[in-house]
Amino acid sequence: MSTRAQSARWRRYAATPVALACLLSFGLAPHAAADTGDDKDRADKQVQLLQDQVEGTSAELVTAYLALKDAQAKLPAAQATLAQAQAAAQAAAKRNAEIGVALQVAKANEARATERLAVNAASLDETQRDLDAFAADMFQGGGDSQLSIALGATSPDDFATRLVLADTVTAMTNEAIGRLASSRADGEATKAYLNAVKAEVEDLKRQAESALVAANAAKATAQQAKDAVDALVATHAQLAADVEARKANELKLLAQAEAEQERLRLVLVEEARKAREAEAARVAAEAKKAAEAAAANKTYTPPPKSDAAPGAKGGFLNYPANAPITSGYAWRLNPVTGVYQLHAGIDFGISCGTPVYATATGTVIQSGMFYSYGNRIVISHGIVRGVGLATTYNHLSRIVVASGPVVRGQLIGYSGTTGHSTGCHLHFETVEDGVRTNPIAWI
Repeated sequence: MSTRAQSARWRRYAATPVALACLLSFGLAPHAAADTGDDKDRADKQVQLLQDQVEGTSAELVTAYLALKDAQAKLPAAQATLAQAQAAAQAAAKRNAEIGVALQVAKANEARATERLAVNAASLDETQRDLDAFAADMFQGGGDSQLSIALGATSPDDFATRLVLADTVTAMTNEAIGRLASSRADGEATKAYLNAVKAEVEDLKRQAESALVAANAAKATAQQAKDAVDALVATHAQLAADVEARKANELKLLAQAEAEQERLRLVLVEEARKAREAEAARVAAEAKKAAEAAAANKTYTPPPKSDAAPGAKGGFLNYPANAPITSGYAWRLNPVTGVYQLHAGIDFGISCGTPVYATATGTVIQSGMFYSYGNRIVISHGIVRGVGLATTYNHLSRIVVASGPVVRGQLIGYSGTTGHSTGCHLHFETVEDGVRTNPIAWI
């Protein structure tokens, strides 16, 4: 598949970005210390997966994207905290209002009881004065009994009148005494009720003070939660805008990288054409020499061939570094840009500064800084098993051989993380007649 065809396919697979599961905590939860290494292994695999997915993406965009996802992950919890704080504030305000109403009712009851007690005291005083006055009159008048009053009558009619008067005086006295006792009892009951109401008022005042403090605290907590949510929302919006701006720039850089890759393809196609012409000329020259030798009745021995020994591709190229392969050749959805991209090579997991070697004899035809590839070396190996073969070594920290011939196993540079890279590694590619292919077929 040509680079242009790959580019067209790359654009066709544009998709909506997907959130990363759990946002890669990059560490274990505190309780995981007692667990086995399974959790760490899973976390390491998640980190490696993310690194594979964002290969070729600028570190700045990845950082902004992860910050955005972190803000998105925190927002639901912050909103839940806000909802809880607001509910608590509403409940505290409601409780404060209820206690306020109860306090007003208690104060009204206290006022009525106080008024009733005052009325009772006035009535008691009046009744007591009446009894005191009556007792004084009785004392001053000699305190005659009913019988003496009746016997003092001068006629039957006067007797009846005196007897009725005596009964009336007795009834009035008893009624006054009863009223006095009732007033005293009512006064005692009112005092007891008033004391109870006063105690209730004091208790409600304390509750009201506590409820007010709780309501104010809940309100302050709710405000803090709201401020946190508002800040998080603002941060989210800012990060989202930053990510979109960086994403647009990233896609622009990817387009530039594609253009650079297309230029490289044309260079390699031309190299392959020249190599084929040279190979054809070599074969023709050998055929001519063989014919001349045959005509002279001599045996012609052709010169030994280079690395391009016949047979299958596999095993022709050496490993460029002494390290394991950590990421393969495949199409992947980049979660940051939301675009399907071809990871057109294999990655070797090595630290920065690790020696990188030529995988076969050839000529360095291109080197230097190239957009997302960082420091890159391109080696043309000529025609190998029918194709124009080239290899590329990317993200180097330093280039040792910038041009000219190299031999298999020669030191050409050191690994790094230049260009669009999320960490130290070597990105290695093979190119057949200008088309990037899976390097596994050659090593």
